[in-house]
Amino acid sequence: MRNEKLLEELTQLWGVAGYESLVRAYIEKEITGLADEMWTDAIGNLIALKKGRGEGKKIMMIAHMDEIGFMVKKIESDGLLRVCNMGWNWTASAYNSRVVFKNGVQGVIGCYGALEDAHNNVGKLFVDIGASSREEAEKYVKLGDCCGYFGPYMQLANDRVCAKTLDDRIGCYQLIEALRENDGTGPNDVYYVFGVQEELGCRGSKAAAEAIRPDIGIAVDITPAHDYPCDLEGSNTLNKGVGIKICDPSVVCDEMVIEVMEQCCREHGIDWQREVIDKGGTDASSINLSGTGVKVGGIVVATRYPHSQSAVAAKKDIEGGIDLMTAFTKYTFS
Repeated sequence: MRNEKLLEELTQLWGVAGYESLVRAYIEKEITGLADEMWTDAIGNLIALKKGRGEGKKIMMIAHMDEIGFMVKKIESDGLLRVCNMGWNWTASAYNSRVVFKNGVQGVIGCYGALEDAHNNVGKLFVDIGASSREEAEKYVKLGDCCGYFGPYMQLANDRVCAKTLDDRIGCYQLIEALRENDGTGPNDVYYVFGVQEELGCRGSKAAAEAIRPDIGIAVDITPAHDYPCDLEGSNTLNKGVGIKICDPSVVCDEMVIEVMEQCCREHGIDWQREVIDKGGTDASSINLSGTGVKVGGIVVATRYPHSQSAVAAKKDIEGGIDLMTAFTKYTFS
């Protein structure tokens, strides 16, 4: 990989949706000096503009900084914390997981009653931080505090990695490296957007797209893999190459954008796979409907066990996404 230490550090940052400041500060430091302009908007998106020769398109590429997690909605008399979702959490994968609050307090997720009776009902879950009373718990955690998963970065066989927040710190890593490789000689002006609150309804991308008004918008994200026993069906496969989004329930990608991406892969020897999913979505949906409409596409990485503390992806697919972004942003559109 180009910079695996960067990817590892990104995955370990705390940044539950709506509270991305630590991730933004890290990325801002990492990309300072790489762009022609850089700013943070009112909602919290970090935007870096790398100008081209001024004769091409305005391209917006966005990866979201936020991760899923939980917010404390009630502190029980016995010190257990009742929580609500910050993004989509499966109760089965959350059960018995370790979580961390922004202030460093740690806990374990438990369930009231049988887990089978709590299927996708986060109201049945609680966080145990070790407190034995409400008064004791309030010394460590306040109502409205959020926690995210604890999931160290691990190396697996076949050049695969495992960590929390691969969704979407993979995309943040790819954007940083693609910006680093953009020398400004291409025809297009490229806006590298590190977005907020994607897990809460693609909120950050709405604001960014309205401000930028791009000609083309690209969501850079992960996508669920289908090459292992799971409850989803499709063709996404680890180590098969970067995914080029065709369609998901929230967006139908532009035919021209798809065609150009496939052409870039062929010309630059990048392995790719066409991606279709029937559950989920990305920031491409919000960009697509912004302004008077925008042509959109998606560059995605097939990932096993998404939205958990133990997501798994292939290094080859991650690096292929950077290669595709570099080629796509230098393409001369008619």
